[in-house]
Amino acid sequence: MADLERSQNQAIIIGLKCRCPSCGKGRLYDGLLSVRSNCELCGFDLKKEDSGDGPASFLIFFIGALVVILAFIVDAKFAPPLWLHAIIWAPVIAVLTIALLRPAKSLMISLQFHHQATQSSEIDYDS
Repeated sequence: MADLERSQNQAIIIGLKCRCPSCGKGRLYDGLLSVRSNCELCGFDLKKEDSGDGPASFLIFFIGALVVILAFIVDAKFAPPLWLHAIIWAPVIAVLTIALLRPAKSLMISLQFHHQATQSSEIDYDS
């Protein structure tokens, strides 16, 4: 399917499945967070695809807010000691971050590809 025919919803689904943004079928990652150099199915050059720090920054705010709200609820209902909060929430934060970072990064790459967002290497800083 050509990318011009693909809807934004399809691009989101492809991103959340961690698939190649070009063909939608090949695996995007070669390891936990390492983007492959080329798609194994269509040969699309994935080296230039970069999500930057956007997904990680978003997840910091999202997971941070979620954990703070949950910690307040747990504290109000059960009043555990602070050391127990640390034991509970540190693994929750780690698991949520690891589980969500991969699809968030893939989603960013897929949406950048869908909207043809590229970085210009020929910026004239003198003007």
